[in-house]
Order: sequence, then C-alpha cells, then structure tokens
Amino acid sequence: VQLVESGGGMVQPGGSLRLSCTASGRAASVNVLAWYRQAPGNEREWLGASTLDGGANYADSVKGRFTISRDSASNTMYLQMDNLKPEDTAVYYCKIAGSNVWGQGTQVTVSA
Repeated sequence: VQLVESGGGMVQPGGSLRLSCTASGRAASVNVLAWYRQAPGNEREWLGASTLDGGANYADSVKGRFTISRDSASNTMYLQMDNLKPEDTAVYYCKIAGSNVWGQGTQVTVSA
C-alpha cells in the first residue's frame, strides 16, 4: 500500500484547509490511518486517527479545530483544519497505523 497526501498550502491565521490522504495498492485492507505533523526542529507529532467504520480520535492539541473523516469508496482520509494558527505550520503526514508506511508529506504554512 502507498499513501499520497495533498491539499497543503499557505493560509492566513483563522483560515481553513482540507488535506487528503489517498491509499493505493491493497488499500481495502487498511483499517486505521493516522495523521501526524512535524514542524522544523520538533519531533513528529500524532494528531489523530480514523478507522474504516468512521471512528476517529484526536490529540488534545487539535481537538475541536481539526476533523478526520474517511471515504472508503475512494480509499481516502481527510483532515479538515479550521481556525488555523501560526503554530500549526508544519509538514503533515499520513501513516498506516502499526506499520512503517508513510506518505511523502504536504506542507502547511499559516502566516499573515
């Protein structure tokens, strides 16, 4: 299975972005997908995860601002990010939970 993220970009504080993570290959076998981010000089941070049945959980740092969803028909997971702050600036990655399969990452920059 391979993962490809998209949807990153630059946005002003208070704005929104939606990231996508599309799985290819034997994607139907993937149950839990997770989102991470890594800012310069920081360790990679877990943001949340989703399951095929639509469940999701979140890190406290993004709870209430970020929403994870899945579309099993397209093997895609989304990360809706609202009320973005400059400290959300990072490279965002998706990952298959319990594996070492990562996407290539997509840059999100929040700046006035």
